[in-house]
Amino acid sequence: MIVTIDRIGHLGDGVAQGPNGPLFVPGMLPGEVVEGDLQDDQLTDFRILTPSVNRVKPPCPHAKTCGGCLMQHASDAFVADWKLGIVKGALAGQGLTADFRPILTSPPKSRRRATIAARRTKNGALMGFHARASDMLVNVPNCQLLHPDLMATFPGLEALVKIGGSRSGEVSLTVTRSLAGADVMVTGGKDLDSALLLELARATEAHGFARLTWNGETVALRTAPMQRFGKALVAPPPGAFLQATAEGELALLRSVAMAIGPARKIVDLFAGVGTFALPLAERAEVHAVEGEAAMMAALEKGANMAQGLKRVTVETRDLFRRPLEPDEFKGVEAVVIDPPRAGAEAQMAVLAKSAVPVIASVSCNPISFARDAKVLIAGGYRLDWVQVVDQFRWSSHVELVARFTRA
Repeated sequence: MIVTIDRIGHLGDGVAQGPNGPLFVPGMLPGEVVEGDLQDDQLTDFRILTPSVNRVKPPCPHAKTCGGCLMQHASDAFVADWKLGIVKGALAGQGLTADFRPILTSPPKSRRRATIAARRTKNGALMGFHARASDMLVNVPNCQLLHPDLMATFPGLEALVKIGGSRSGEVSLTVTRSLAGADVMVTGGKDLDSALLLELARATEAHGFARLTWNGETVALRTAPMQRFGKALVAPPPGAFLQATAEGELALLRSVAMAIGPARKIVDLFAGVGTFALPLAERAEVHAVEGEAAMMAALEKGANMAQGLKRVTVETRDLFRRPLEPDEFKGVEAVVIDPPRAGAEAQMAVLAKSAVPVIASVSCNPISFARDAKVLIAGGYRLDWVQVVDQFRWSSHVELVARFTRA
């Protein structure tokens, strides 16, 4: 069967028109003519008859087997336009349009946090990323996505798997680059006992990890895994949210700062460990609100130890169940809101009734962002502009900052 690819789906598959509806072909680009065997709604054993002018040689030698990156076969310009199109399409689905600023993309080898899959083998350990739609693990010694400091942790991570992994199941290793070394969190490892604790502590010291958390328990702390947010240093709790790249974090922060302008009293909702709250506190009073007490404690400690910050207050509060009410925004000149992928439907409904002059909305999900944007606009806000930030290079993931002002 021969088909022509019409578009790229949200998950990176090429989409063509099949005899019974949409037909999906992985790794394809619009305009390409492809021949293959029809199986359900997919084309298998396919080959490209006519390649796209936007097709490039993947920069990573693992691109054909590893499922970590979806779009290495496409030019940077194509991927940028595609990601802008994802956000524009989500807004159009809610009947909205916006002015878009040029996309900001993190460079290769910049990911400072990753989750690696691994399993112990008869002769050692197998570690890497899953192949696309498969349980097969692909070793990635020449990964073009991860920061070199993360790649340098691989021997130590393999040592952990050999010590505490299982041959019958996978181990998940989340490794984060910090100022003091790698912060490692392992799930799926063997149950802890005194012998295993000793071995893990020795491995942490030998490989220079800052902290090791095993099945939810911190088992070794060589030094605090500090992250810098402006003038403040913060030691996030294990598993705390952190932007994927330093470049992406800076792009988001600059866009947020531009959105709120000279505001001197700010509320930061879903504040995490202070990605925005702490740098913004260098020029404004900030009230940071977050549902996780451990993250609030880390943010507060970082603020208290930093020099040159305005007043920072914190509040642990479930914003899904108990959003801040309109009277709690009295005197607030700007709100920064960075919810998880589900968005912030309840809090946005309240914000739409508030008198806050400007809102900087940060989102990692264009669909929930567009839904929430429609609520704000219905409440009297204007969507001034959208800045798309691509810090998940070669993936289908999109992040953005948008500026809303009272009309």
